[in-house]
Formats: sequence, structure tokens, C-alpha cells
Amino acid sequence: MEMILEGQIAVIYGAGGSIGGAVARTFAREGARVFLAGRTAAPLEAVADDIRSHGGEADTAIVDALDEQTVDEFVDSVVEETGRLDISFNLVTYGDVQEPLMEISADDFTHPITTATRTQFLTTRAAARHMVEQESGVILTFGGGGPQTPPDLGGFKVSLDALESLRRQWAVELGPHGIRVVTLKTGGVPESIPDDIPGRDEIIRETEADALLDRTATLSDVGEVAAFVASDRARTITGTPVNISCGALVD
Repeated sequence: MEMILEGQIAVIYGAGGSIGGAVARTFAREGARVFLAGRTAAPLEAVADDIRSHGGEADTAIVDALDEQTVDEFVDSVVEETGRLDISFNLVTYGDVQEPLMEISADDFTHPITTATRTQFLTTRAAARHMVEQESGVILTFGGGGPQTPPDLGGFKVSLDALESLRRQWAVELGPHGIRVVTLKTGGVPESIPDDIPGRDEIIRETEADALLDRTATLSDVGEVAAFVASDRARTITGTPVNISCGALVD
């Protein structure tokens, strides 16, 4: 069976999380060598061990994706070892506090916006420096904006909209170098919601109710679509979100 990412080199930030881990496993199954980055060793190693147990290639690195020097040095080390970088996917969390705008503090409101834009800018730029030289590459982001705006999200929704603007600008500037930039947006992945999150059951019910189909996106769905978008089969797709929300987000 053909592996659609055969021989590709992929960097995944936040790879110890549920979504990052799912993406890493799918990329590796499809033939990519994956470099798993995050701030905590144990979850990264768990994902890497699982990948290796199924015959895949995985390396881990402790990386603060908000630190410019650390990100640049990490990406440079990957390229020095492998000779190239084909895919960069930043899935780190933004530390958002979700409260009504009339009640949230200014610091809590701006924190996810600053965090999201800084980390995505740094990781994309670090990858792009090498992708420009090789005249190819794929940058993936996660979340997605759009007209739907539920209440009481603090700065979280604003951060997603800001990332879409950043994605557009990167796509325009990197397109002439053969580099594609795409957002995956899901409207929520119930499997990824921690068990101890307050109101978890209600969040899942609302996510399921919003979907137009009789299902919601799964972790497997995210991994499969990400692998497709990162592959040459999606070589015409750039500068756009790919909506895998089962209709919860209507474009």
C-alpha cells in the first residue's frame, strides 16, 4: 500500500497532546519521520514509543515554542540531521481563559492572542527559512476562525481569527517558493477534551448538536485529513482552511 508521506520530514509542536499525538501517529504510519516537540518529556516519549512499536520513525525534543532562539535551534538541528524539512504543524495550546468580555481581565484576554500569534509566527518562520531554500514545504495550523462566535470565550476566538489572518499573509509570501499554508478547523474534537474539564459533558453535547452530520470529528479524522493535506495529493490547496467540523462550522 502506498504511503502518502513516504520519506517526508515532519515537525510537530505540542505532539504530546491528544491531537498532536494523533497527527504524529498518522504521519508516521504514512511514512514520515516525525520530530515531536513539546515542553514535557513523558508524553512525547509515550507517543514516540508507540510510533516505534509500529515500525515508524520518531524523535523527541524539549522545545518551548514561544522562545525564538530555542525554536530556531531546534529546526536547524532537524535540517542539519535530515537535510530537509517538509511539514511543520504547530498544535500547542494557548492558555486561554474563557470568560465574558465584561468580566475578564485585560491580561487574561490578551494572553491567548499574544501566545497564539507569537508561537505560530516563530515556528512558521523557522520552517520557512529552510523550505524557501528547497522550494517546497507545507505549514499546517489548527483551529480556524469564521463568523460563528459563541459568547464567553474571552480572547480565544479572537486568537483563532488572528491566526487566520497570519495564515493568509504567510500563504501569500511563501506561495511563490512552492510552500503551502493551510488551516485545519474542526469545531471541536470531543475525544481531546480532558475528563477533568468543568462542564465537559455539556461541551460535548453542544458540539454534537452543532454538527450537521450524525457525528463529530475524531482524533483519527484529524490525523487522516492532516496527512492528506500535507501530502502531494493536496498540492493545489493553500491559503485556505480545510473544514472538518462535520458541518458545525458553516463557511
